[in-house]
Amino acid sequence: MKRITILIADDEAEIADLVALHLQKEGYHILKVSDGRAAVQAIESQTIDLAILDIMMPGLDGYEVTRHIREHHHLPIIFLSAKTSDLDKITGLVMGADDYMTKPFNPMELVARVNSQLRRSIQFSQPAAIPKSVLEVRGLMISPDEHTVTLYGEVIELTPKEFDILHLLVSHPKQVFSAENIFQQVWGDAYYESGNTVMVHIRTLRKKLGEDINKNKFIKTIWGVGYTFNG
Repeated sequence: MKRITILIADDEAEIADLVALHLQKEGYHILKVSDGRAAVQAIESQTIDLAILDIMMPGLDGYEVTRHIREHHHLPIIFLSAKTSDLDKITGLVMGADDYMTKPFNPMELVARVNSQLRRSIQFSQPAAIPKSVLEVRGLMISPDEHTVTLYGEVIELTPKEFDILHLLVSHPKQVFSAENIFQQVWGDAYYESGNTVMVHIRTLRKKLGEDINKNKFIKTIWGVGYTFNG
């Protein structure tokens, strides 16, 4: 069975040690680094299955490390940061993080979120027994097998969660999904009060699809209910 390796990048040794202790009890192999450059070097030199990143680190901060990961790799990222404002959380999610926890934190909740992200990642990486069909609507083409999206032939760069949300909506035209429905199906976990997480991903997804500069609205908001694909 493949050994799962988790990278912990945090310049607070006590925090890194606490996180490592709880994750090692789950049977994970842990790699700890104390700055952003070391985190990038670790990701480039070996197979990392999930990264837990602080934001305020020497060398490269967590945002810069996330940008590098999203340009070159496909792995879950969880921010664990003392930055607690809504803007900080939104920025982290927009940059491509899959989850965001603030310090101080409950170690067991972090373990639960790690397990959830890894379940989702492992399920996604399994080869499909039957090829999935390419979805094409109004110039929008979604290829689940290649995990790509094009709009009128132009590639649209989406984070894994943005892709999953779009694929969910397009796969079920005219069906309305609440924020809770979307979170449970895309994140594969309990809701946690994560309405803002879904809202931020929908907002950035709309922007990448060009909905802020034209009238070609793909995602429709049903006020008080949720979201649906406007096919």
